[in-house]
Amino acid sequence: MNIIDRYIIRKYLTTFLFTVGIFIVVIVIFDISEKLDDFLKNKASFTQVLFQYYALGSVPFFLNMLTPLINFIAVIFFTSKMADQTEIVPILNGGMSFNRLLRPYMFAASLIFAFTLISNLYILPLTNKLKVQFENVYVKPHKINTTTSSTHMQIDSNTYVYIDNFDTKQAIGYNFVMEKFDGRELKEKLMADRVVWDSVTTKWRIENYTNRVIDGLKEEMLKGEKRDTTLDMKPQDFETYDNIFTAMSTNELNERIFKEETRGTGMMNDLLLEKYRRIVNPFAAYILTLMGVALSSKKVRGGIGLSLGIGIGLSFAFLVFNQFSTMFSLKGGLPPLLAVLIPSLTFLILAFVLLKKAPK
Repeated sequence: MNIIDRYIIRKYLTTFLFTVGIFIVVIVIFDISEKLDDFLKNKASFTQVLFQYYALGSVPFFLNMLTPLINFIAVIFFTSKMADQTEIVPILNGGMSFNRLLRPYMFAASLIFAFTLISNLYILPLTNKLKVQFENVYVKPHKINTTTSSTHMQIDSNTYVYIDNFDTKQAIGYNFVMEKFDGRELKEKLMADRVVWDSVTTKWRIENYTNRVIDGLKEEMLKGEKRDTTLDMKPQDFETYDNIFTAMSTNELNERIFKEETRGTGMMNDLLLEKYRRIVNPFAAYILTLMGVALSSKKVRGGIGLSLGIGIGLSFAFLVFNQFSTMFSLKGGLPPLLAVLIPSLTFLILAFVLLKKAPK
């Protein structure tokens, strides 16, 4: 690593951090102005707002969401400035190839990639959990749906459960039905007025139940007031508030996906999208860095303004493209992995096209 490499890496990272600082300050100011009435109405303390919601919750969330945009703008800004000050032409004329010039950019992008990946897998789930908990109490408590209706769930290969209404706040389900099959043959059907979660014994208490047991041509009808049983489901499985999956750790997410394969409650696309996004999105650091260098390494008559304007436009196009592909997956049946990969692959092809046309 020579002096030019260190110079570019320093420029890259300092510009990136400076841009991050500006964006975060502006976003936090606008966010406070929008939610101040909610904070006051729901009596959130100053320390809770400052530390739990912003410092530990919202700032990491916004940083993760805007990293591709900030990264792209930072690369275009300082590279355009280098080109405008005629710094890149002497470097290339001195014998350094354009591909060799990309090496310090890729090194700095690798640092951002590593930080984003580690953050997505291990840090953001914890900070998102703080953010979601705060929002559910102090920002939008009236929007929390504490009940779910008509829930069908398969809890193992032979057992199916139906709950007409479940209150996630009290952990009580009403009009509970459980059916056990042997192949296609019904062996047992249990119906109860209520099913209650006991957090001490971690078991379900079934109340006012009727249990129909079928053995060939014989049937037995059992009735009772209370009965404790162990089922492979928990009250958390019925929670449906916004951003619930972003607040799950990677292990919790994988466990929920494994259970969803059996249960089929309709959440598989959301779960897989969240899982794939955490892994694929950090690669945008490389893609947008390549595009930024290709767009801004040539000195143009309009100065850095033209390159910066194009960069901002492409950054927002990348974010919008991501949202469109996500909606196509959730509503249009597009496989989640494809929904996450298509924007990155599209912009990667565009990056290579721009690199091919860039001045060497």
